[in-house]
This record gives sequence, structure tokens and C-alpha cells, in this order.
Amino acid sequence: MTATTTAPRKVTRPRADALRNRERIVTAAREMFTEFGPDVPLDDIARRAGVGNATLYRNFPDRDALVREVVCFVLDRTSEAAEQSLAETGDAFGALERFVHASADERISALCPMVQGAFDQHHPDLEASRERIEQLVEQLMDRARAAGQLRADVGVGDLMVAVAQLSRPPAGTACLTFDGFVHRTLQLFLDGLRAPARSELPGTAVTMEGLRQS
Repeated sequence: MTATTTAPRKVTRPRADALRNRERIVTAAREMFTEFGPDVPLDDIARRAGVGNATLYRNFPDRDALVREVVCFVLDRTSEAAEQSLAETGDAFGALERFVHASADERISALCPMVQGAFDQHHPDLEASRERIEQLVEQLMDRARAAGQLRADVGVGDLMVAVAQLSRPPAGTACLTFDGFVHRTLQLFLDGLRAPARSELPGTAVTMEGLRQS
């Protein structure tokens, strides 16, 4: 009996123009969420992205799906900055400093009101992005701590909360005009992280898990 062969199934890949449209939507959404908050009309996002409403909804069926994609995008970009810092040799605290400033440039502060929204906090994509950045920042901090440059009483949660809060413009201040002050303020904070510590912090080092449970 002659064996039959099954033709290999062709893998369907998104067209290049479809991928570009998706990237344009995420980029526009990230910009507008940063400027106006997570409740900006989706029609306005589609308009800025240069696509039709149907294209936006074909990629993201609802607001939660788009917000989640933007959060994952920013977290992944921040993870890439952490990986670049980990690849550096030499001054461990300097690498941590460069990561912190790069995180501010990624507008990580804009994630705060979005991750407090109603969408699924335990979505696999979100958990994977979150776990990746937490592990990388922990490695950066461990390396600076092992070099005797980072005070021992701070955790990943302490660092990420400070970055988010210090890079968020005050109420009534235009986000884009606030940029010139962000890195100055962050550097003041970073100087306070250096060892030896000049004060005793109240409480215990904050972890990201502790923040989520608070």
C-alpha cells in the first residue's frame, strides 16, 4: 500500500501593511494616552494613526485590548533598555542610572492610570512583560548592590514607583513641556540611592508584588 503524504500546511503571516497599521495604532495610542489619559476617544487615535476606524477595531476589538497592548509595548521597550544597561561593563551604578533615565523617556509614568483600569491584570501577555522587566531591574540593582554602590534597603518596587512618580508632570502642567525637568529630578533621586546610605528608610524594601497587593 502506498503511503500518502500530507502537504505541509502553509503558515499565514500578516501582511506588511497590516503590521505597519498595527504599529501606527499602538504608537498613536501611546502618544495620546500620555497626553490626554487612557480615556481618549478611539476615533481620535485612529485619526492620528492615519487609519480608518474599522482598521483600529479589526486589530483591537475594544479599549481594553488596545490599552493592554500599549502597556506591554512600553514595558517591553523598557526591558530592552534594561538589557542594554546589563550588557554594559564597568560602573554598575552608572548602568542603573542610564536605565532609569531611559525608562523616563519611554513615558513609563503614563502606565500608572492605565494599569489601574478595569482590564485583566492577569492576561498572559501582560504578566510576561511585567515579569521580564522586574527580573531585569532586579539584576541591575543586584549588580550595583554587589559593587557596594547601591544602598541595601531599596527594592525594585521602590525604584519603579519613584521613576513613575518623578517623571509624571504635576497637575495642570503640560506633559510635553515638563520633560526638561524630569531628568534633573530623577538624578536627585538616584543620588539618594547611592551607598553608603545617609539615612534610615521607614518600613521595608518594596517589591513589585507588594505593590500589587497593596
